[in-house]
Amino acid sequence: MIQLDEVDKSILNLIQLDFPLDPHPFEKLSQQLGISEEDLLVRMERLSRKGAIRRIGPVINTKRVGGISTLVAMEVPESRIDEVAELINSHQEVSHNYLRQADYNIWFTVSAANRERLEQIIYDLKDETGCPLIDLPTKRLFKIGVKFDVR
Repeated sequence: MIQLDEVDKSILNLIQLDFPLDPHPFEKLSQQLGISEEDLLVRMERLSRKGAIRRIGPVINTKRVGGISTLVAMEVPESRIDEVAELINSHQEVSHNYLRQADYNIWFTVSAANRERLEQIIYDLKDETGCPLIDLPTKRLFKIGVKFDVR
């Protein structure tokens, strides 16, 4: 477990939904937090190294920009989870990769510019890992916003 002080908690609460779209976002954040930009960057690097911050980036609506995405479930032997997760994560089109307690235990989203590219990525992942997978395309989209209240 990571030890967080009040400033760390404020950073984590602020960046979840209110990350500034600005040429100098860290300067803006540091002003909002009442700390120096250098202190903010040092803290964010530490929080990232410790796993409290996994990624900072946009969430793009793939369908609206002409692309396609799917959810994939993969059955991975317990002894190969780290190895296979690394192979999956090596594909830049993969996001939302997580472990579940089930036979199909690694679940992730794949997004691509078109159906052909999406199918190629899925084929490559099956070939690279040798693990069975299930392609679970979206039938009906539900978007749930999540914000964690870090206390």
